[in-house]
Order: sequence, then C-alpha cells, then structure tokens
Amino acid sequence: MHLTRFSDYSLRLLLYAASMDDRLITIEEVAHAYGISRAHLMKVANLLVRTGYLVSVRGRSGGLRLSRPAADINLGAILRATEPDFALVECMSSKNGCAITAKCRLKCVLHSALAAFLAELDAHTLADLELDPRDFGLVLPPD
Repeated sequence: MHLTRFSDYSLRLLLYAASMDDRLITIEEVAHAYGISRAHLMKVANLLVRTGYLVSVRGRSGGLRLSRPAADINLGAILRATEPDFALVECMSSKNGCAITAKCRLKCVLHSALAAFLAELDAHTLADLELDPRDFGLVLPPD
C-alpha cells in the first residue's frame, strides 16, 4: 500500500501543529521545517480546515492551529479524509476490467488487509505521534 503525498503532507502538517500546542503556525514555517512545497501545503491546509482538523485565523498575525486536542484526532479518520480511495488493485476500483474478478479470491484478502490497516490507525491518535518543537530544529525561548 502506498499513501498519497497529500496524505503524507496532511499528517506532517497536523504533527507540526500538534507540537506547537496552541501557537498559530504558518504554511511558510511548516514548508521550511519539512523542506516541502508551500503551494502543495496550502491545498493540504485548505482541506484540513474544511474537514475540521485545523482552524484558520486570518489577518496579519494569523495562522493555523489544531481545532481540538491531538488526543481527539484519530489517525484513521485523517487518512479516510485525505486519501482519494483505497483501491489497492484494479478489482477494488470502479474501473475494474480484470478478467478473473468473478473467481478471484485476492480481493477478499486485500479487503481484510485494508481493514486491518485502518483498524490499526483507528487505534491511534495524533497525540501518540506528537513531537517536541525542538525535533523540528526550532529554538524555544526559555521558560
């Protein structure tokens, strides 16, 4: 199984936001921290705001932050919101043209594997993956 870059960047953006507690973060700083495209992150952030994982604060000192505690954000739900489909092979897609679909048992095995994959993700939250801001190379002010 291979996740899309969109899902990868979604998880990275949410991990970054979770590590910053309630501090507003910007697309620019996340793009810099990961060395990834600002334009692509903008699309990711837009979806995460629309789906309720992030809150966007507009204005000169605006930014993004998690919409709720990291412990309340389920990893399986994130992937269901960001992956376009989970068609692992042709027979699992709407464009199935495989000649052996009627007799093949691979589809059932792959459905079971996908269910196990999603069940494992459903057992975890963003808080289970949370990083310290220093993990991103950020220098924190003294307490």
